[in-house]
Amino acid sequence: MTRISMNRRQMLAGLTSTGTLSAWAMPVSARLRARIVVVGGGFGGSTAARFAKQFLPQADVTLIEPNATYTACPFSNLVIGGTRNISTQIFGYDGLRARGVTVTHDRAISIDPSRRSVTGEDGSTWGYDKLILAPGIDFRWDAIEGYDAEATALMPHAWKGGAQTLLLRKQLEAMPDGGVAVMSIPPAPFRCPPGPYERASLIAEYFKRQKPKSKLLILDAQDTFSKQPLFEEAWTSMYPGIIERRGAMEPGRVVSLDAQAGTLSTEFETFKADVANVVPPQMAATIAATAGVADATGWCPVDPVSFASTLQPDIHVIGDAIIAAPMPKSAFAANLQAKLCALQVSRALAGLAPQSSKLTNTCYSFTSSDMAVSITGVYSTSGGAFQTVEGSGGISPAGADNAQRNAEAAQARSWFETITQQAFG
Repeated sequence: MTRISMNRRQMLAGLTSTGTLSAWAMPVSARLRARIVVVGGGFGGSTAARFAKQFLPQADVTLIEPNATYTACPFSNLVIGGTRNISTQIFGYDGLRARGVTVTHDRAISIDPSRRSVTGEDGSTWGYDKLILAPGIDFRWDAIEGYDAEATALMPHAWKGGAQTLLLRKQLEAMPDGGVAVMSIPPAPFRCPPGPYERASLIAEYFKRQKPKSKLLILDAQDTFSKQPLFEEAWTSMYPGIIERRGAMEPGRVVSLDAQAGTLSTEFETFKADVANVVPPQMAATIAATAGVADATGWCPVDPVSFASTLQPDIHVIGDAIIAAPMPKSAFAANLQAKLCALQVSRALAGLAPQSSKLTNTCYSFTSSDMAVSITGVYSTSGGAFQTVEGSGGISPAGADNAQRNAEAAQARSWFETITQQAFG
């Protein structure tokens, strides 16, 4: 990987500009009427609904989302670290309504591909010509012995924004100085691969500032991870003696826990935690399996150009739920996939072939509340699969001074403002 400078700005321009997409969509008749239903109101679903309506102004676009507001996961680690208010993470759907999208607060519980219909929890049904699923993730509660939904009240995962984010923050505030926090990280794939290590950095920053005798132990089911040299450089220089990490070979994978006793166990050792943050193994949300678009892995295989499910071709799937490796599961990826999927759905409804493209992903991670690092990848869809474009992308340079890390933090904040505006504004 190479150092990123102007290339990153150009890639971020792809996130903020819709000119290319609009040009591709020009052959699609603005008068084309169709029923497009989008399930899931996160970064992927909300963006898909907005752009589907933009490309097909006469279409009936309906977004089905159970919650009246969305609490974002990106930047939530700053809330856990105590330097950001949860209110800045919460977004509503009035912006989509103003753009002509029908937003319905219900939970989709079943999908009938043969009848092209979605049924909600309250019994309502929606017919569709095209369905876009952006279901996000659920947890594999059977993966760690002793960890289930009830145990999250004592050992929060905080991997979905909202109440769990605040619970982990409050537990860290209540922990005595000199206490031990333990974080359990699952094997890949999972949402936001660098997220646990960003969280570790910001918890360590909080300890350094407020509880300097405290420690953070990371029990990791992985031996290597995204941006590892940059995170480890930051931990050594800024948080010496605070963070200890055990990878899979040591072994660090948590296989069981006792939430009441506050203990977590690997294959050979048990650890007592004053605060435990358990990020469980993950899969596509339940509605994906219900719709028949998830395979035996628990994730959703899709055509990389159109995002049509390879199991149910009239259903398109985007975001964290899909199999897109080496492209990571991230808000940036979900946003771009959503815009491209909306384009492809519009073209398909107009009888046009899907338009191939390259995809990018830039992932920022805070190593402190005012410093960040990043990694960028570029992906092609040649050969019917997502593939890294060799020689493209890059990673923040090692050994950079604080000014450069501060500048990347500022870029991250600008990115967050842009992506939330696109999804919810």
